[in-house]
Amino acid sequence: MSGAILFIQEDLKITEVQQEILVGILSVMSLLGSLGGGKTSDAIGRKWTMGLAAIVFQAGAAVMTLAPSFEVLMIGRILAGVGIGFGVMIAPVYIAEISPTVSRGSLTSFPEIFINLGILLGYVSNYAFSGLPAHINWRIMLAVGILPSVFIAFALCIIPESPRWLVLQNRVDEARNVLLKTNENEAEVEERLAEIELAAGIGNSGKLEEKAVWRELLNPSPALSRMLVTGFGIQCFQQITGIDATVYYSPEIFKAAGILDNSKLLAATVAVGVTKTAFILTAIFYRQSREKTSSLCKHNWDDCMLV
Repeated sequence: MSGAILFIQEDLKITEVQQEILVGILSVMSLLGSLGGGKTSDAIGRKWTMGLAAIVFQAGAAVMTLAPSFEVLMIGRILAGVGIGFGVMIAPVYIAEISPTVSRGSLTSFPEIFINLGILLGYVSNYAFSGLPAHINWRIMLAVGILPSVFIAFALCIIPESPRWLVLQNRVDEARNVLLKTNENEAEVEERLAEIELAAGIGNSGKLEEKAVWRELLNPSPALSRMLVTGFGIQCFQQITGIDATVYYSPEIFKAAGILDNSKLLAATVAVGVTKTAFILTAIFYRQSREKTSSLCKHNWDDCMLV
């Protein structure tokens, strides 16, 4: 949207306020989508929640691509936001529940890699189609977003359901078969299955288990309290730095800096995407503890904000 908005303004003659609403509504709807995604995944499963997210996002992208007016464009943007919220919430959960213990930490970081890779590809597509007429190029830029949903549809035919969700549905044998696909050691599979059953409250009251979790979160031990503050703090301050504004308004920022040609503006945003993705890959494969990596990132973060 960051590059497409330049040409949407030109084609649909939207105001600056409409532009701000169009860009900002995605974050609001993503929040609502992520809140609804938890209950949905418990009801229909992790796998099909990802499928639902893909369908909703695909519908939103299609509506935006064909939008004749700002109002229709907003409807598509709202749908896309809900789909993104579902997807961002469920993907890490699914990976954590299905991956072997030994590789769970690295695998759960992959959603962040692919989110930023997707942002980079969006920048590249903006630049690639910027030379087309203004009434066509932004539509193609937004239509490119449909392609990942198509790949997800094919993936759903291959990937299994989450073993934890299967256990919650009392489909223990199916959960065992899924775990055997990721770990050939039957003893480890049985141990993992027992852990899932214990965590899911099988054999006990599931509601009591859920209440215990909320009680622990709302009245945490000192150690858990420090972990929660650190985790929530990193996520909150990451957003407070204004990274979303940088992602969404990169062309406007570069225009204010003196770059006036649209092609050069969009080429500069590609450089932003490359930098962002490169540093995420560096952080993930950095051979130090998570604590040291977080500390290093925090100091670099402070330096950049001062600059």
